[in-house]
Amino acid sequence: MENTHSTSGSGAGVLLAGRYRLGDAIGRGGMGKVWRAHDEVLHRTVAVKELTAALYVAEADRAVLHARTQKEARAAARITHPGVVTVHDVLDHDNRPWIVMQYVDGPSLADAVKAADGHRVEAREAARIGLHVLGALRAAHAAGVLHRDVKPGNVLLASNGQVLLTDFGIAAIEGDVAITKTGELVGSIDYLAPERVQGAHPGPASDLWSLGATLYAAVQGESPFRRDSPISTMQAVVAEEPPAPDRAGALAPVIVALLRKDPQQRPSAAEAERMFLDALEGRSVEGRLLEGRTPERGSFEERSFEGRSFERRSFEGQSFDGRSPEGRPFDGRDSEIDPPPAPTPHPAERDTRAAVSSPTGPTERHTTPHPPPRAPGRNPRTGRPRAAAAGGPWRWWSCWRPWSGWAPGSRS
Repeated sequence: MENTHSTSGSGAGVLLAGRYRLGDAIGRGGMGKVWRAHDEVLHRTVAVKELTAALYVAEADRAVLHARTQKEARAAARITHPGVVTVHDVLDHDNRPWIVMQYVDGPSLADAVKAADGHRVEAREAARIGLHVLGALRAAHAAGVLHRDVKPGNVLLASNGQVLLTDFGIAAIEGDVAITKTGELVGSIDYLAPERVQGAHPGPASDLWSLGATLYAAVQGESPFRRDSPISTMQAVVAEEPPAPDRAGALAPVIVALLRKDPQQRPSAAEAERMFLDALEGRSVEGRLLEGRTPERGSFEERSFEGRSFERRSFEGQSFDGRSPEGRPFDGRDSEIDPPPAPTPHPAERDTRAAVSSPTGPTERHTTPHPPPRAPGRNPRTGRPRAAAAGGPWRWWSCWRPWSGWAPGSRS
């Protein structure tokens, strides 16, 4: 694209594609920097990411960077969610790619942690952030996109309280051609899931593991697996357990679950969402996490649960000794969910039905039900008590002793 500004390269005041005027730099990373810019066509503020790494790589690697830029735009375009930063445009200027995207007025989670008191975020706020990022990841996974680079620097905190996920530069798109070379490991190493470090095929559980590591860093103020060298960091990701997140409060069990080494043991996105909601409302989730499983002795998971009381969800008004507070036997029924059991009819009250074969199909033959047994009472003639007898309710003739052969229903 032609640069209409007299200054070559990049810098404040440069006009890109005839419409995006660069302002001040608002972010910087290993691959480039991010500028605040003004869209002179639509008169709005946008963010422009410049991939400066393309200036220092070979021609073949520069082509890979261009392909990744296009892929980032395609990945973001497939996702419709308020928690994902929108990509407006992709362009080429000064022999390197640029991405024009939604401007977010606020810091990244990494910057917020550095600026916070004690260099950490409160557990409740971290749970809120995690819930929003999880929603963005669920939308991405539903669209066939794996982010693969979830970390504090890619979580943006807007001034209005909105939380957004950005930078799909190394995302994997379902059905798209892979750009990463065989054996190449891309992303921030201390936030990569163990299966990715080991070269296994990643899935949605890999993004959830990175979310757990991101929230750990937010509440503890440090990355859980960062070591002195990349090799030792990868070894820690694969084989070592981090210290228990003692500052995470109710969020600690959620982080523990997301950081399980085996992706099959991690909660699904739907389960993680319920855990985040429990943590936000201050409810205990340890019992749900350990349901049907026993953590290994001395493991990170067991140490995190040590000293905590597992929640035991009881029925309303029922205690665990098998009886209700009033002393009634506990029948195992939830009074708020299960309807009361229907009373069992007396055998004499049951309506007997018999199937009768006919040319047009089976029919039902109804028989008159037997009346219930009459209750004990007194003989109205003698006043003496009488015993209960089967045969129906009391009738005046039930105690009549006829002196002839007459009986109810006879015509004699």
